[in-house]
Amino acid sequence: MTRRLTYGMVGGGPGAFIGDVHRMAAELDGLARIAAGAFSSDPERSAAKGAEVGLDPARVYGSYAEMAASEAARAPERRLDFVIVATPNHLHFDVARAFLEAGFHVVCDKPLTTTVADAEALCRLVGAGDRVFALTHNYSGYPMIKDARALVREGRLGEIRRIQLEYFQGWLSTALEESGHPQAAWRTDPARAGVAGALGDIGTHAHHLGRYVTGLEVEALCGELTTFVPGRRLEDDASLLVRWSGGVQGTLTVSQVAAGEENGLALRVFGSEGSIAWRHDDAETLWLRTPDGRARARRRGHGWISPAAAGASRVPPGHPEGFIEGFANLYRNVIRTIGALNEGRRPDEADLDFPTVRDGARGVHFLERAVESGRRGAWVDARYEPPGPGEATS
Repeated sequence: MTRRLTYGMVGGGPGAFIGDVHRMAAELDGLARIAAGAFSSDPERSAAKGAEVGLDPARVYGSYAEMAASEAARAPERRLDFVIVATPNHLHFDVARAFLEAGFHVVCDKPLTTTVADAEALCRLVGAGDRVFALTHNYSGYPMIKDARALVREGRLGEIRRIQLEYFQGWLSTALEESGHPQAAWRTDPARAGVAGALGDIGTHAHHLGRYVTGLEVEALCGELTTFVPGRRLEDDASLLVRWSGGVQGTLTVSQVAAGEENGLALRVFGSEGSIAWRHDDAETLWLRTPDGRARARRRGHGWISPAAAGASRVPPGHPEGFIEGFANLYRNVIRTIGALNEGRRPDEADLDFPTVRDGARGVHFLERAVESGRRGAWVDARYEPPGPGEATS
């Protein structure tokens, strides 16, 4: 890259946890800097956030529509290179569409949208143009998740038989939304979160992790969705039986009412010749086990891990990396891809390793099928292929 890219952010205003995470991750490697933002629908709150991050007040906006129009009108050499969408779920579609139509690359938080129809509309819009669209399933940026993927793809586990996914949190064990907690309020509100609660907030991460590591797709599922906290309008706990492509079996279990849990994401993949296990609370270790009883802890930073995992590491072993670095790995790939396109170059294949709009559509479809299964109390067909490049936009 011949220059540092610039980006804008929609959402992530005062008190919003994930907006600051996006900003730290996007700027960790010095490849991009924030230059504009519409951080809140309240102009005063947006201005306050803009001042906090040191922006020119002229490039801090009271609405995403104003930002899209104003930034698109700037001279090419002064325009933003990409825009981050870090709003509650119900705004993802409108904001992403506005900036795509204005000619900007887009990085969007998950889930992509609140309906499959909107997700497919974004797929068609991206497919009809030349804009990069990335979705921040950040756990796929962790080095040892990339190592897990390499082991599976190299056949080290033999024929895959079972995938076990779990994601447990406890922060919604009480009716926190009734206290005015802003993050709890929108995540438990169907109008803002969409059709799913815990599944939409954290289950989509587990779903994507299974797909990313194994390369398999969900073909059918049977789910039980439960709301434990009285008065809550969306599920806060879910257990799914999952049939993956190729006859692979599995489960996906999530809860945000698992009292005492912080961020318990875990993955296990079992094959005919071995198995792997990874937990977020020990993210620098991937366990590889074989039928002869041997268990090896593969640790980040050592020379014998896969090239993809090595490329996602920044510091030597014994110096812990984690959430921000994993998030930053996605941003580094996205930024390098945009930089290559800006310079008329073909992006490096390794830099294309980030979730796309089509991954996002698969996630939204998964949510809708899981909710339908829970409603019916039955297995449902979950096979799906999102629209690809060149398909009609109407």
